[in-house]
Amino acid sequence: MRLCLVIPTLDCGGAEKQLCLLAAGLPRDRFDVHVVLLTRDGPRRRLLDEANVPVTVIGKRLKADPTAYFRLRRCLKRLRPDIVHTWLFAANSYGRTAARSLAVPTILGSERCVDLWKTSRHFAIDRYLARRTTGLTTNSQGVIDFYARHGIDAARFHVVPNGIETSPDDAVRRWPNTPEAAGASPVAASSAAAGRLDRDAACRRLGVDPGRRLIFAVGRLWPQKRYRDLIWGGEMLGLLRGDTTLVILGDGPQRGELMRYRDAVTNPQRVWFAGPQQDVPELLPHAEAFWIGSAYEGQSNAVMEAMRAAVPVVASDIPGNRDLVVDGQTGILVGLGDAAEFAKVTNGLLEDADRAADYGRAGRARIIEHFSIDDMTQRHVDLYQTLSRRS
Repeated sequence: MRLCLVIPTLDCGGAEKQLCLLAAGLPRDRFDVHVVLLTRDGPRRRLLDEANVPVTVIGKRLKADPTAYFRLRRCLKRLRPDIVHTWLFAANSYGRTAARSLAVPTILGSERCVDLWKTSRHFAIDRYLARRTTGLTTNSQGVIDFYARHGIDAARFHVVPNGIETSPDDAVRRWPNTPEAAGASPVAASSAAAGRLDRDAACRRLGVDPGRRLIFAVGRLWPQKRYRDLIWGGEMLGLLRGDTTLVILGDGPQRGELMRYRDAVTNPQRVWFAGPQQDVPELLPHAEAFWIGSAYEGQSNAVMEAMRAAVPVVASDIPGNRDLVVDGQTGILVGLGDAAEFAKVTNGLLEDADRAADYGRAGRARIIEHFSIDDMTQRHVDLYQTLSRRS
C-alpha cells in the first residue's frame, strides 16, 4: 500500500514530530511510505533519513502559489499513492485538492490543534474539503469539538492520540522519597535522574545557577503559548520563595518582546530564557515542575515529554491539556491566564515533595500506558486498512 504523507515543513513542531514518528514506524512489508513537504525542509528531516523514508520538497513560496499546486499534483501523479494523508492547513488544502483531482482512492486530512487563528475563509475551505475527502485524523476530542462548532461533521474525525518514545532507560526525575534518592535533597535527587547529564552540566548548558529550584516551560515563543502569563507567574513564585527560576526553553517571533517584558516585570534570576535546546528530554529531570499556559493546543508533545520524565505538570485548563493532565492525579489544571494560581499551586508542590512525586509517577504511568509510539502507529495502520477496504 503506497502512502503519501503531506505536510508544509519539517520544522520542530509537534505535528512534524508525529508525522516523522509515524513514517518511520509503519511496517515496511505493508506500507511504501513517501513524505512530501509543501514548503521547505527542516530539522526533523534527520528522523526520516535515519529510517530511509524518501522525501520530496515542493517549494511553495507564496501564501497562494498555483505553481506549487501543480508541482505537488505532478509529484502525486508520479507516485500514484493508494492513500494521501495531509497534515496542517496549507497541506490539507493543497494536498487534498491535488489528490482529489487525481482520484486517489483514500484521502485523509489531519487537524492537530484548536486553531483560533483561522478566519471564516479558512473554515469555509475546511468544510468544503472535509465533505469531499474520506475523513480526518486528530489527536484530541477537544479538536473535534472545536471543528464541529465550525460546521464539520464530528463523525468524519478519527482520534489517534500522539505517541512518544518510552523505555525503561528514559531519563526520569527521582524524588527524595524514592529508593533511588533516599535522604537526598531535591537538587541532588534530580542530578541522578538524567544519567548522562548531571545537574551541574545541565545548568551550565541552560546558563542557570544549579542552586536554584527550576521550573521549565518549553515551546515556541509566540502568542498561542501565553508566555506573558508564565513570566508574571515566575515573578510571583520567585518573590514568594526567593529560590526559584522559571527556565523558558525555545525560540520564536516573540523572543525580543518577551525578554523586554521580562525585564520590565522581573529579573533573569527569576525568569530565564535559555533559548532552543536540542536535548530537552535530558534536561527535564532537573526540573521540579513543568508549566504550560497555552490558550489552545491539540496535544502538546512538550507536556508528554515532561510527564514521561515524571515531572509534575501545571497546565492551563484547556481541552488539549485536559486530554493529558488529569487534574489532581497526574498534575494540576489552572484557569487560563491565572498567573497567580500557577505560582500558588507550584509553591504547594515545592513544599510537598511526596505529592509532587506522586503526580510525577502517575503522569509517567499514564504516558506509558496510553501514548506510546507503537500504539499511535498501530491505530494509523488499522485506520488506513479499514478506510482502504471501503474505497
